[in-house]
Amino acid sequence: MYGELRMIPFHEAMNEYRSQMEHGVIKQAYRGLMEYIRDLRVHFETTVPGSFVTGSIYPGYMDMTYFSFTPESLHRQKLKIAIVFLHETCRFEVWLAGMNKRIQAEYWNRLKESNWSAYPLAASLQGVDAITTHVLSENPDFRDLPLLTRHIEQGVMQFTADIEEFLSIEQD
Repeated sequence: MYGELRMIPFHEAMNEYRSQMEHGVIKQAYRGLMEYIRDLRVHFETTVPGSFVTGSIYPGYMDMTYFSFTPESLHRQKLKIAIVFLHETCRFEVWLAGMNKRIQAEYWNRLKESNWSAYPLAASLQGVDAITTHVLSENPDFRDLPLLTRHIEQGVMQFTADIEEFLSIEQD
């Protein structure tokens, strides 16, 4: 696993890591990001009716950080919505995921067979936690956090409504 991620020897990467940590900017940015994601989670938990947040924030390995937000209608179908920050691209996405791999495969196949086109399906389910995804903010502006939160909320709510609409039509 470690060999897949590094381009330089591990000990050299650690020397660079130590150097960057001594500057303090990465630590400050990471702390600020985690505080914002915690506040975003609380925002969804307290202001979005008919929903609940499951689990806690997954901080990841500086690849992704996320929490799940699951409306009752999707929870009954064993689906969840994940609000994801991808560290490498510094962007926010929203993902539809299953509560387990079997559920995920079932819904991925249902969307694929229906020629779903509203949002891109994951190319495959191998090593992927999303059924379908949507970019919420390609280049988030962290200077105005309330505005960023509103933008993320609007995108998540539209994505969720689109998923719920598709599933209700499909079941009829």
